[in-house]
Amino acid sequence: MQSMVFTAHNEMQIMDRPEPTVGSDDLLVRVDAAGVCGSDLHAYRGHDPRRVPPMVLGHEFVGTVLAGPMAGKRITANPLVTCGKCRYCLAGRTNLCSDRSMIGMNLPGAFAQQLAVPKSCAIELPAGLSDRAAAITEPAATVVHALALSQRAMQQPLAHARCLVIGAGAIGLLAALALRAHGVMEMAVVETNALRALTLKSATGLVAQGSDSAALKDFDLVIDAVGIAATRDLAVSAVATGGVVTHVGLGDWASPLDWRALTLREITLIGCYTYAMSDMHATVAALNKNFFGDLSWVEERPLTDGPAVFADLVAGKIASPKVLLRPS
Repeated sequence: MQSMVFTAHNEMQIMDRPEPTVGSDDLLVRVDAAGVCGSDLHAYRGHDPRRVPPMVLGHEFVGTVLAGPMAGKRITANPLVTCGKCRYCLAGRTNLCSDRSMIGMNLPGAFAQQLAVPKSCAIELPAGLSDRAAAITEPAATVVHALALSQRAMQQPLAHARCLVIGAGAIGLLAALALRAHGVMEMAVVETNALRALTLKSATGLVAQGSDSAALKDFDLVIDAVGIAATRDLAVSAVATGGVVTHVGLGDWASPLDWRALTLREITLIGCYTYAMSDMHATVAALNKNFFGDLSWVEERPLTDGPAVFADLVAGKIASPKVLLRPS
């Protein structure tokens, strides 16, 4: 089958690979579209030791079940394969499973014509949901999870809060769209890539702020969708006293942080990792109601363009923060 294989750092190749091995608890899925995630780009650039070449990346997808108990159904899936019996799974916090694996990291991913998916991870899709919407369930679920954690820590409803989103990649743009859907009236987004800034304005009407803007102060909620040293510093400096910083991006593995400011100003810092299965189901329902808008900013390319797409994304040459690859 046609696959895009991560063969070395900064190298992707279109190759013919054997069809997936399907276990008794798996579904054989034809991939209809798969999204390129920032974590795929980190691996491509050699910044993620968990993803080791050669392998097939890709964990955001929509597909049709070819074989298994859900044959004929359109699905997306939670790419986190969890144990179901650790303390976190039993508490419903499956994203924190102590014995988890992941499609596109430990298991073959979705940048291929077919893949095997554990039945327990599959989510059947509503009949009218487009491939484009279904394929972004995974990043959108990260936003749903992040906003739920944020609201739990905040002293006021989201709609009444001043909000800052750092980064207008897929997570950042989806966060801005979700905040708007929640009724947030005062919001700013920081984005330094000129092409992404144009996409942000087209999708939301917001003009991107520079990271040195004097207006970046006193936000009740700051979402860092980048996660590098500079954006972490910006998040702490921009949040209001008593406010909340929700850290979603994983650009850098580690960096200094102003713990004195966190303490003296009683800032709540939340780490946010992926989503639980309940978030995935809630996100499918939200996408089916156009909660995130028309998604016209999502770009689609054939899988054979994948190597060029990765190179162009790293070079900052693609305006869309989300590219879907479609196998032939």
